[in-house]
Amino acid sequence: MLTDGALRMLVLLHFHALGFTPVQLAYLFVLYEVAGIVTNISAGWIAARFGLTATLYAGLGLQVLALLALSTLDPAGAAASSVLFVMAVQGASGVAKDLSKMSAKSAVKLLAPSAQGGLFRWVAVLTGSKNAVKGLGFLLGAALLAVLGFVPAVLAMAAVLFAVLLAAVLFLPQGLPGVRRAAKVREVFSQDANINWLSLARVFLFGARDVWFVVGIPIYFYSVLSDGSVEGNRAAFFMIGSFMALWIMLYGAVQAATPRLFSARTKDDAQIIAQAGKWSLALCCIPAVLALLVLWAGSPAPWLTVTLVCGLLVFGALFAVNSALHSYLILSFSSGDRVTLDVGFYYMANAAGRLLGTLLSGLCYQIGGVALCLAVAAIMLVVNAASMTRLRAPGRDRAAAV
Repeated sequence: MLTDGALRMLVLLHFHALGFTPVQLAYLFVLYEVAGIVTNISAGWIAARFGLTATLYAGLGLQVLALLALSTLDPAGAAASSVLFVMAVQGASGVAKDLSKMSAKSAVKLLAPSAQGGLFRWVAVLTGSKNAVKGLGFLLGAALLAVLGFVPAVLAMAAVLFAVLLAAVLFLPQGLPGVRRAAKVREVFSQDANINWLSLARVFLFGARDVWFVVGIPIYFYSVLSDGSVEGNRAAFFMIGSFMALWIMLYGAVQAATPRLFSARTKDDAQIIAQAGKWSLALCCIPAVLALLVLWAGSPAPWLTVTLVCGLLVFGALFAVNSALHSYLILSFSSGDRVTLDVGFYYMANAAGRLLGTLLSGLCYQIGGVALCLAVAAIMLVVNAASMTRLRAPGRDRAAAV
């Protein structure tokens, strides 16, 4: 996750500095998100057939290869060929990240203790720490780009990740599920209404984040913070990377704290579902208010930049609570014998939302600036909230479900 976050920031800022338009920048991440959809819809079946250990190793190894391939990019090449090459490498990186993430999340369902909200706590800890590390990656990517340059930064990350892969092969403890050859491809599609509604909500939750997060806000901040000089660009890289890192790390910290916020030890699924609906409604308000403020301001101003930073940090905290509730509920709704299939289907929806947000991010920013990005986010969150109202508590308590 560290290299995934760093690579995204490296690519975004490097190619923006080369003169790519917002729409071209969004295209760089399209195959990454498409690969996430394909990987997640199939990874659950692959894990069921070949085991979680195999998918974890495959994800780490493929990310090393993607980084090495990106280091061969010729910055003097034609724009079209550069876009296609980076799209392909980002696609491989997306496959790598989702193989690793699906493996880790599925393992929690199978290994976490079930008593006294144990599943909720461990899901929140894993998800929160994952996102905190990814947030650190955003800062790392911007810092490496400013200090080392593009190619040395990519090679350094490949070397570190290869060391992680070796450590996993040598020291990964036993206990992850093995092979289940009888798993059928058609099993990846869930027949559970709760899982389907939750997956639909996930599409629009993450679409609402990425519609401003991928291109809109970083490029808006770059236009405000950079004066066009080399030193100005470096300073802008650091400040943008710091904000993105802070946002993701706040998101991770709040996710990890969500079980305590909800007193998970004492609540059943019906109570958690009811709370999830209220938190999804609260989240809709933040981007709507920020969009109106940007329209009212008319042009960038220091007070507006500060307001956007503070407002988006509040959004991040509320978003983290919503995301943590989703991550718990998908594992609670899943049965042990098909957890990799249900988690894969759910994260396919997650990737579909990121793809939708990525495509709209560049397009919305080019048409209507950051105000349109935030307005579209608010609309998506209304759909997310409506989907969450369709969830129903299973006819058993959480302890029995796990």
